[in-house]
Formats: sequence, structure tokens, C-alpha cells
Amino acid sequence: MSTSTAPAGPPGLRRHLGVSDAVMIGLGSMIGAGVFAAFAPAAAAAGSGLLLGLALAGAVAYCNATSSARLAARYPASGGTYVYGRERLGPFWGYLAGWAFVVGKTASCAAMALTVGSYLWPAQAHAVAVAAVAALTAVNYVGVQKAAWLTRAIVATVLAVLAAVVTVCLSGGAADPAHWAVGADAGPHGVLQAAGLLFFAFAGYARIATLGEEVRDPARTVPRAVTVALAVTLVVYTLVALALLAVLGPEGLARTTAPLADAVRAAGAPGLVPLVRAGAAVAALGSLLALILGVSRTTLAMARDHHLPHVLAAVHPRFRVPHRAELAVGAVVAVLAATADVRGAIGFSSFGVLVYYAIANASALTLAPAEGRPPRAVPLIGGAGCLVLAFALPAASVLQGAAVLAVGAAAFTLRRLLARA
Repeated sequence: MSTSTAPAGPPGLRRHLGVSDAVMIGLGSMIGAGVFAAFAPAAAAAGSGLLLGLALAGAVAYCNATSSARLAARYPASGGTYVYGRERLGPFWGYLAGWAFVVGKTASCAAMALTVGSYLWPAQAHAVAVAAVAALTAVNYVGVQKAAWLTRAIVATVLAVLAAVVTVCLSGGAADPAHWAVGADAGPHGVLQAAGLLFFAFAGYARIATLGEEVRDPARTVPRAVTVALAVTLVVYTLVALALLAVLGPEGLARTTAPLADAVRAAGAPGLVPLVRAGAAVAALGSLLALILGVSRTTLAMARDHHLPHVLAAVHPRFRVPHRAELAVGAVVAVLAATADVRGAIGFSSFGVLVYYAIANASALTLAPAEGRPPRAVPLIGGAGCLVLAFALPAASVLQGAAVLAVGAAAFTLRRLLARA
């Protein structure tokens, strides 16, 4: 197999992110708006089996993270699984992974922007969302290092808010550990569906891999950053889930639209509600920042191979970032945030992310031991887990996701046919 490298000749992306910066970018993706919203629909699906769904999502995420880290060390170029699939499985599979990532995560960007608007100024949610997209696109445009410092501040703020919520909920008299028990309502399909919904929040470690061309010593930095970011996220999500269940119970958690705010209110600390609302908005900003970074880098890689307009492959001569790709992604997200309610697209995004990682695991299986292949059980379990969770999602999400992937596959085939004509 050939090793993918960045195109020769200036300008190229600057390698200036260390382990701590890469960890923060991953945490900014994983500990984002999902922790403030994902538990309620997951509890509605799994009931008292919520913790089982969380454990399953974490196990699949671990396998995916391990496979992605080994591949990123082997192919330290922008694009993530788009590059891995192309190099290990062939152009079609790389393209399909990139298509699933770009389309699904663009919808997720709009959803995160609207989350910012709905928390900060509900009456003007669309206008605030567009302003947030414009501001963070500008931050990314002038250099990923500045984005990494901003992500560090966002992650610290969100972790402080979550620590306050967990402390209040678990130390108050309203906490009931009996709510942690798994009851008869926890059916297998509900647990799987909850795991699929919760996995969406874990998938941020892909941002680290897509930045492989901008980290120092990627063979060392990327695997360490992925492992640390995922471990921290698993601990945080487990503590938050325990706190929410203890105070609200599975039924109450399933009914709420603002679980953390309702939990602190039920725990006798209504004064924390404004802080939780502000934390949710900051978390959504962190997710949006990291998502724009990841989508623009995958867009850059696909544009280099002419799967997207080649004009998007340009790198800014001064800031050394894919500025045209970032502007294009920001423009599309701003239009979606201004004109559409994209909450329905989150289901497709979950489907697309799981397909993306299924391809990553299949790619990792082809690595030789000398190339750093993980134990075979890791990509096998990860790939099978991704497919099972993808098709356990609500039927509408599966149908929408499959349809959009089919459109991408048809476009790839048509382009190949025209090239041969």
C-alpha cells in the first residue's frame, strides 16, 4: 500500500499542534452540546437501560478510536477516514467515507449553531446561529492555533459547569441511587438505539485524525490525543448520566427537553439554571468550532483529489489554512442555520458517522503488524458495532441516511463513467 502524503510544494498546512492542543480539540467536539441534550432521547429509547447504552456506545467508540489512531499515525494527512479508505480499500470507499462525513457533519454544524441561538436568544435563534457561524469561521480562517486556544477555554468552562451540576445532583437529598438499576423496560432494541444516539456525542475524536497534517510528530501525537480525549469524555459522560438518573429517574429524564437545567432545579438549586443555560451555549460553540475544523479539512482532502471542486484545495499563503474550504463550509452552514430546522438531520448525521467509522475499521483490518495494526478483534468489533448501531436508529434516519449515501455513490460512479468516455 502507498503512503499518503500532502502534495509537494508550498503552501502546505503548518504542523504546530501538540498533544494538549489536539486533546482539547477532541474534547471540544465530544464534550459539547450533546451532553446537554443527548441523554433525554437516549433515555426515551432505553429507559432504565440508559447506562447500558452509554457503556455500549463507549465500547464501540473505543474500538473506532483505536483503529482511527493507528491509521492516522500511518497516514498523517488531512481527511481522516477519507484518506484511510482511499489508501487501504480503494477510491470508492474513501470517497463514500468523505461524503458521509462532509454532508452529515455540515448538518451537525447547523444544528450546533441553532443550539447556540436557542439558548442565548430563543426569539432570534436563527440570527444568533448565523452570527456564531460567521464568528467561528473567522477564527478558523486566521489559523488553527488560535482555534485550539479558544477550544481550550471553551472546554474548561463546560467542564466547570458539568462539575457543578454533578456535585449538586449527587450530593443533594433528591438523589436516589435506586434509579441506576436496570429494569424490565430495558429492551435490547432500545438499548441499541440509545447507544446509536449517544455515539453521536462521542464521535469528536475524528476531529483529531482530520487534523493529522497540522500536528507535530503525528505518529506519537494522534494516538495519545485520541486515547486521552476519549477516556476523559467517557468519565464525564458517565458522571453526568449518573447524576441525571439519580435526580430525574429514567422516566423524568426521557420527558425533559433541558435535562441538566431540570436536574439542578429538581436538586434544589434553581439558581444554577442560568449557569447551565450559558454552559450549553458555550458547549455548542465548542462543538461548532471543532466541526467546522473537521469538515473543512475533509473538504480540502476531497478537493485535492477532484471529488469536490479543486478550487477548494487552496491553502492560504499566510495563515496556512484551507481558507476557501473553510469559507465554503461556513457559507453552507450559515444558509442552513438561517433557513432550516435541522434537528431532523441529526439522525442522518448519526447514521453517516457510523458508516464513516465502519469504513475506518475495515481500513484498519488491512494494516500489517509492521504498520501498527491493532488486535484484529478491535476493528472487527468496531465495524460490526457501527453497522448494528446504524441500523438500530429510527427508521426515518436510516432511510434518509441511506438515500443521501446512495446519491453520493451515484455521483461518484457518474463521474468515473464520464472520465472514461
